Amino acid sequence: MKAVSVSSAAISNAMRYSQMRMQVDLVKAQKEMDTGKVADTGLALGARSAQAVNFHRDLDRLNALVDSNALVSARLKSTQDLLSQIVSATQNLVNVLTVAVAGDASDSVTSKSGSTTLQSLSTLLNASMNGEYLFAGTNTDVRPLDDYTSSSSPAKAAFDAAFLSHFGFTKDDPAAAGISAADIETFMTSVVEPQFMGAGWEANWSSATDQAIVSRIALNETTQTSVSANNEGLRKVAMAATLAFEAFSGNLSQEAKMAVATRAQALAGEAIADLGQLQSQTGIIQNRVSDASTRINTQIDLFEKHIIALEGVDPYEAANRVNDLMSHIQTSFALTARINQLSLLNYLT
Repeated sequence: MKAVSVSSAAISNAMRYSQMRMQVDLVKAQKEMDTGKVADTGLALGARSAQAVNFHRDLDRLNALVDSNALVSARLKSTQDLLSQIVSATQNLVNVLTVAVAGDASDSVTSKSGSTTLQSLSTLLNASMNGEYLFAGTNTDVRPLDDYTSSSSPAKAAFDAAFLSHFGFTKDDPAAAGISAADIETFMTSVVEPQFMGAGWEANWSSATDQAIVSRIALNETTQTSVSANNEGLRKVAMAATLAFEAFSGNLSQEAKMAVATRAQALAGEAIADLGQLQSQTGIIQNRVSDASTRINTQIDLFEKHIIALEGVDPYEAANRVNDLMSHIQTSFALTARINQLSLLNYLT
């Protein structure tokens, strides 16, 4: 018969090795309990790991689209709010011009209304969000509209130069009182209108692009998600306000001022109709973005269910495994402590 020696050190080392393995298993079990998914996808799924990776990749793309659509929706909402304020300012101008056409408004009130509208238009069209100008088209880092009432305004300088070139004197010259309604009509049609509806707008007024921002709102769907300051309705607001400001702050005859007020009133009315159409188009885009996000969220739910089906673990089973491992580890620590206290000297005494 062969005698086999038993070492307390060997037993202690074996217990330590067992503790290390259980602690590693405990970390994995706790991770599974917290996340509800397997700790090691490759080990648990094997060849099906590629399918899980594809699901996660597609899920990340869909979540990125949802986040992008949230920013687009915020930009469109801000745009709608600003357009509403521009319409309100234009309506106030129409009200003053209506009184002016009837001959019941003072020149200073009409001129001040035009100036106020121009300042409001500049402030609203130069609004920004997250460091990007909302009405700048694709030039989101460039201020889209110059302030006409500023002393350094190129648009103001162009208007004054055009008036002087056409009539031979400035609007503040006493000779301006001799301008007839027909003369001012010709000036507005042949000189002023091209400054707003033609190349003069981009040259002197706007730094925005006609091209709007195009955003991807779904995997297979894109749409324009911004409004440019070059929109015709916005140009008409600027032209109507400029005419009111310039004509009623100069020495034009009453006949010429009435002609300007009538033209400006018609332009402002057209602008309100154009801006209403623009708001409707923007609202349609808002609905498209919202619908796209709803569809994407449905897809996200499906992908998450597939991922859970592949990687999910039973939370109760995971919790029980954690409890069992912690119980075993505690028992192992207790046994190790007892073994370490074993001593032949203690036995002999």
